[in-house]
Amino acid sequence: MKPTETIEDFYRHKFNWMPDNLRNSMGHFNVFGMDEFAGKHPGPVPYSRKDFFKISLNIGKFRLSYADKVVEIQDHALVFSNPMIPYKWELLTEEKQSGYFCIFTESFFSQFGVIKEYPVFQPGGQSVYSLTKDQIAPIETIFRRMREEIASDYAYKYDVLRNLTFDLVHSALKMQPATTSLYTGSVASTRISSLFMELLERQFPIESPRQQILLQSPSEFANQLSVHVNHLNRALRETTGKTTSKVIAERVTQEARTLLLNTSWNVSEIAWTLGFEESSHFINFFRKNTDTSPGAFRSSGATRSSPV
Repeated sequence: MKPTETIEDFYRHKFNWMPDNLRNSMGHFNVFGMDEFAGKHPGPVPYSRKDFFKISLNIGKFRLSYADKVVEIQDHALVFSNPMIPYKWELLTEEKQSGYFCIFTESFFSQFGVIKEYPVFQPGGQSVYSLTKDQIAPIETIFRRMREEIASDYAYKYDVLRNLTFDLVHSALKMQPATTSLYTGSVASTRISSLFMELLERQFPIESPRQQILLQSPSEFANQLSVHVNHLNRALRETTGKTTSKVIAERVTQEARTLLLNTSWNVSEIAWTLGFEESSHFINFFRKNTDTSPGAFRSSGATRSSPV
């Protein structure tokens, strides 16, 4: 899987310049025509994750894959992408892709609602909507208004752009989501296991006592992958022979050993970075998975590394 594409990467790769307001407190918003970026015969875009939100009006035949879902669009679709889920995109025709898309940071909507709580941006929610002939024109009109507004000198244009973004969200929520198909058997298990391991490893290594892992439980990983926790557990049992909890515990234990032997952080600091609010819970966890306490493990490691 490709590394996460930051909003800086997007502008650097597409334009070789970056707007001044990318990371300011007001957030960032922009809108583009799809044909400005798609080549004559664009190749497939491999699984990738972005650190910003994106709403696309895609015109053309394409296939979108995410988690264990595959959506094939034959004409027009409205697609909502969020920073939590990696996607793969493939064009299914020789025709040039067209349409529009807007990108924005979460902070662009701070004090104007919590954009990521809308179902179109939720893990497990519906993010792809096929458009009927009657639905295409109103959606195109919203994107055109976005382009006109962002090019204007109106002092409150970003308020208008937020409203237009909400128009896209609510328009989609009133539609019927696109039908998805699921990968089956070992192919699905391999895909889900691979995405799970990518999410797990993304949290490591821990490089600062101020850094804390965010995903700790099987259900949290399942939500991020947009699958049921039982589905995730079955996939990992099939591909690794272990439960989701076991795989997580082994990786956390591995990191705990590394931190105990290679940092001077105290046990409470290490416990916090690994997601334990109470050091006693970490001590019990470590003892269960190593048959020794964190203190004893650190002491034995120091003894082994000491010169004779």
